[in-house]
Amino acid sequence: MPPTALELSTLGHRIRHQRISHGFTLDELGERVGVAGSQLSLIENGKREPKLSLLQAIATATGVEVGDLLSSEPPNRRAALEIELERAQASSVFRQLGIAPVKVTKGMADDTIESILGLHRELQRREREAIATPEEARRANTELRLKMRDLDNYLPDIEKLAEKQLKAAGHVSGALTHRTVSIMAEKLGFELIYVNDLPHSARSVTDLEHGRIYLPPASIPGGHGLRSMALQAMAHRLLGHKRPTDYADFLQQRLEINYYAACCLMPETASVAFLQQAKKDRNLAVEDFRDAFGVTHEAAGMRLTNLATQHLGIRLHFLRVDGSGAITRVYENDDLPLPADVTGAVDGQIACRKFSARAAFSEQNRTTEHYQYTDTPAGTYWCSTQTGTTSEGEFSITVGVPFDDARWFRGRETQKRATSTCPDESCCRRPAADVAERWAGKAWPSARVHMQMFSPLPRGTFPGVDDNEVYAFLERHA
Repeated sequence: MPPTALELSTLGHRIRHQRISHGFTLDELGERVGVAGSQLSLIENGKREPKLSLLQAIATATGVEVGDLLSSEPPNRRAALEIELERAQASSVFRQLGIAPVKVTKGMADDTIESILGLHRELQRREREAIATPEEARRANTELRLKMRDLDNYLPDIEKLAEKQLKAAGHVSGALTHRTVSIMAEKLGFELIYVNDLPHSARSVTDLEHGRIYLPPASIPGGHGLRSMALQAMAHRLLGHKRPTDYADFLQQRLEINYYAACCLMPETASVAFLQQAKKDRNLAVEDFRDAFGVTHEAAGMRLTNLATQHLGIRLHFLRVDGSGAITRVYENDDLPLPADVTGAVDGQIACRKFSARAAFSEQNRTTEHYQYTDTPAGTYWCSTQTGTTSEGEFSITVGVPFDDARWFRGRETQKRATSTCPDESCCRRPAADVAERWAGKAWPSARVHMQMFSPLPRGTFPGVDDNEVYAFLERHA
């Protein structure tokens, strides 16, 4: 691989150090090694990469080994300061400020460079603190969502890696067993150990020294959760992940390990064969895809987003919405009009009440999928929604497609239809005029704290509260 600018800078400093130590001017050393002094100057300033023959000539002229010149260590404190400053001024954090970099001269005192470096170190420290803020999290999450939309949510390299690991472990077909997951871990030099005392903030802990992956005990025997967590822990090693440098890097890693686990639980070759046959039969259904591989409805819905566009030629959307209507997970490449804040973030926004993702909560029978056509400003969409409940409350999982692609899915014959004009406030955000007039100034609810870090405060009269829900509640109990 070609050396980086910083490596050339270190090499230049080491050559300059040897030249000055021997009392040579640029022209004098250039005459000894057969190049012009101006060429040596470019090399010393890290602007040009020298040929190996020239490095050998410089080493001979200065009485050192070539390896000494190629060392990555700065030759002295002054060089170390200059290299650190060059690195700091090349960072994205500094470039974003739009400030011209400081040019170091021979007459610049070491203390001056130290002071400038102190400012850079503080700038970097504040940047590291900022990466944990909700604003940075929302920005990074939005950028990653848009990036994956451009890729149709498909990562071929991870697909191939998963198939390779499954083959090595002897997995042929059917649902991935816990035993096979253990074999996959063993082939990487790890043992899976289930413990009750994991740190509260950790889903798993990998002991790199002793080759152990610690996981929580199964709350549901045979559930796919532990398989997924073990696969995610292995993925960090297989994908060569390092400590995240910022929130965007953290989210990218989380996406990649989740993607790898999904590829193992629902391998591409088998999944595509299943889906293509279902499409041929005009009987695509998330619940069938889920049951064929022994995973959750949400996992099957998300896996469909990885494969449908690439292998079936179908664009689609996926939504996970909580009982309050907030979107907690989202993917779309079919132009479904979704609510977004001024930064473009969708997570935490309130989905339209007319969407299947929210209408399904009112269904009496929640054991089967709920189907609906929804007319929107961007066209008509067909959706399939399944609801569920956790200790944190209700949620719904929705997979939907544009009208023309509904013909491939079971449930396309549904007569249920709704019309959404969101983001038009009159669609479902604004209470009826007579109800709002009746209760204006006569109600004061206390907002529930939003724990989901992406959740913004819904717009309305009452901070953090949906006006429509408040007025509807009061109407029922008046």
